[in-house]
Amino acid sequence: MELNWQEMIFQFLGGLGIFLFAIKYMGDGLQKAAGNRLRDILDRFTTNPFMGVLVGIIVTVLIQSSSGTTVITVGLVSAGFMTLRQAIGVIMGANIGTTVTAFIIGLDVGAYALPIMAIGAFLIFFIKKNQIKNIGEVVFGFGGLFLGLELMSGGMKPLRELQSFTDLTLSMSDHSILGVVVGTIFTLIVQSSSATVGILQGLYAENLIDLKASLPILFGDNIGTTITAVLASIGASVAARRAAAAHVLFNVIGSVVFIILLVPFTAYVEWISSVLALESKMQIAFAHGSFNVANTVIQFPLIGAWAWLVTKLIPGEDVTIEYRPKHLDYHFIQQSPAVAIGQAKEEVIRMGDFSVQGLSVTYDYLKTGEKKHAETGYQIEDAINNLDREITNYLIQISSVNISPDESAHHVTLMETVRDIERIGDHFENIIELIDYRDVNRVTLSEDAMNDLSEMFTLTIETVQKAVQSLDTNDMDLARTVTQKEDLIDKMERKFRKNHILRLNERSCSPQAGMVFVDIVSNLERIGDHAVNIAEAILGKRG
Repeated sequence: MELNWQEMIFQFLGGLGIFLFAIKYMGDGLQKAAGNRLRDILDRFTTNPFMGVLVGIIVTVLIQSSSGTTVITVGLVSAGFMTLRQAIGVIMGANIGTTVTAFIIGLDVGAYALPIMAIGAFLIFFIKKNQIKNIGEVVFGFGGLFLGLELMSGGMKPLRELQSFTDLTLSMSDHSILGVVVGTIFTLIVQSSSATVGILQGLYAENLIDLKASLPILFGDNIGTTITAVLASIGASVAARRAAAAHVLFNVIGSVVFIILLVPFTAYVEWISSVLALESKMQIAFAHGSFNVANTVIQFPLIGAWAWLVTKLIPGEDVTIEYRPKHLDYHFIQQSPAVAIGQAKEEVIRMGDFSVQGLSVTYDYLKTGEKKHAETGYQIEDAINNLDREITNYLIQISSVNISPDESAHHVTLMETVRDIERIGDHFENIIELIDYRDVNRVTLSEDAMNDLSEMFTLTIETVQKAVQSLDTNDMDLARTVTQKEDLIDKMERKFRKNHILRLNERSCSPQAGMVFVDIVSNLERIGDHAVNIAEAILGKRG
């Protein structure tokens, strides 16, 4: 029988594309239906490695992607929200959570894929309520998952007639390392362990591969899925790179252990399959689940050792942006409101220092175009927003107790200053987005425009820095200096706008470049306004 290679390849690749799209669409729908607060869940409940495992399982089930969970985790470690030990726990949990997809596939409802998709499409297009639309996305993705599997399975069926494929599967049965390599490489290519497991379930169900050859592919699939976390850690902090290294270490060691135990593990899968009368696809699902659960149980006591090892393997200063407040103690609100206000001020100063740091890295991004500066800027803006919420909540609770008129004045100053610093964060985030636009659209700012921006950036950073210092030291002279510098920023903005119009008339500047330039200048001018608000609060002129 002559194989129709074109039909086979098209059907397989088309099915793979539909499967990958469906997995992502279903995960996005689940995430939106559950409320887009996954980072908060990871941050709040990963108090220790055991809780990290549980949260890793839950979040991965919600987004249907262990890679997605590990990428979020790497980001949280980089931001200082999570310790390395907690992160390793989450990564272990993510490996267990991803096995749920294999069990879903094991249900084998491919015959109903199209009507399931039809129901999902109806909910998406004909129901106006967002929550129902989100459920529609989940249903549509669920049906698409099985449609993709059916197409892939149909494309692979003729392979049983191909002698070279039969020889390959026999080789994998005899040489388990080959199966690990195949599983690793395929998962590296498609960037989805669920896709690799789904294809393996299809091959096994069609009797194209036996159990002894299938299990090493499962182990390799776990190694291949670590690449996403590794890519996410490139250019990130030392802590983030350590988290990614721990992910690789955990999965590689687990695969090595189970390759050594392949004979008893195969016997276990055959036994549980006979006891529970499992269908072919469900046998692979149980093997996948058992492997990941057992791997986590075996390595869980070693979390401390792995954290120590990756710290030695990846040396360096563990620099993170600490999102959490350091000084807010709620006990002082009732016992000593004056001390509580002092603590709030310390936290506002931290927030102000973040705004200076954020402006500085934004300026670095403008000059260099290096993405690491943009990422740091976004993280700092997140930190400012988090501190804004925490400090505002703390100050609101202080307002509910009796405080003196002087304390009340300090309290009002801090409330208003927090708002100004938060707005500074918004403006430098706007500038980062404008620089992103410049780079994506290959907009070139003229040398004169860059010189103007450099001059204004330098003055604005200095002005915000002095405003924060004046708040810290209650220095009236410094506050007056800030108001003078803000006048210079305003004059500079008017002057630079005129320079920009001249460049446009002389055609030394494109309209797109001009738009980027004017918007950056406007944001810097607004930052200057917020800096002077802080200074005027010290001078008692605000309001």
